Amino acid sequence: MNKTNTIVWLVIFIAVFVWSAINPKDQFTWFLEVAPALIALIVLAVTKKTYPLTKITYIFILIHCVILMVGGHYTYAEVPLFDYLKEITNSARNNYDKVGHFAQGFIPALVAREVLIRNSVIPSPRWRNFFIVSFCLALSAFYELIEWWVAALSGESADAFLGTQGYMWDTQSDMFLAMIGAITSLVLLSKIHDKQIAKLSMDELTQDK
Repeated sequence: MNKTNTIVWLVIFIAVFVWSAINPKDQFTWFLEVAPALIALIVLAVTKKTYPLTKITYIFILIHCVILMVGGHYTYAEVPLFDYLKEITNSARNNYDKVGHFAQGFIPALVAREVLIRNSVIPSPRWRNFFIVSFCLALSAFYELIEWWVAALSGESADAFLGTQGYMWDTQSDMFLAMIGAITSLVLLSKIHDKQIAKLSMDELTQDK
């Protein structure tokens, strides 16, 4: 991204972060939910010059961070828009957390794909896609383990973080949606992603000369 795009990216991130931090529903849940977004910000800042990513990857990382910060502010079980959707669809639960878990596959798939292609780790597209989906499933499973550990250590105060809302298959459906998200990302974005990777590689070669 150029300097203008970077500034816009940071302004959106900071604005949503500050809004999210003002009187969140549950302070403990807010911290747990926004922590990955803050870690992503630090990693991107450190690697911006040495390993810049494609514009599309930066955009979707920002979207993922916004999803996390919105969920942190309201808690995933009480996001107002999805409470409204719950009412008009006669659903038994607020499904905003499912958006988050879909994104948990969709965005990491894009990041993993970029790293693998640019470093020529897995030349075969089929094996690369298989690895990416497996990676996203592993990431989702590890996140579920983190939720379990937090719940075990903090007891009832972690209920908002878990966001199961009494659904016995919540963990399994979360991982399933992460898998669907990863597959969807590969199907919809691979072509435009390839073009941006090629452009980025060309720009890096030009700068080296």
